[in-house]
Amino acid sequence: MTIDEAQQTVDTWIQTTGVRYFNELTNMAMLTEEVGEVARIIARQYGEQSFKESDKDKVLADELADVLFVVICLANQTGINLTEALTQNLVKKTQRDATRHRENEKLF
Repeated sequence: MTIDEAQQTVDTWIQTTGVRYFNELTNMAMLTEEVGEVARIIARQYGEQSFKESDKDKVLADELADVLFVVICLANQTGINLTEALTQNLVKKTQRDATRHRENEKLF
């Protein structure tokens, strides 16, 4: 699925199953919540925290997909084409960081 297809698929799902988009502030709060769930899994799976019994059924891929879903919702409702935005963002990063990372001694 392309990013454009994902945006259309989410929009169709919202219109048919989700009834309507939550407002932008609600979606921002939901995004924060979903990112927190990703952080919780990362801290336990890759960090030093141990899993609680209630966390053991959480799957990183599913939580990352939840983050992506809400990002797509926010993009759709604010009129942002994520393919174009990501393309422009990569151009910006490439120009800005052309030598920055290669010259960073911390990365070697």
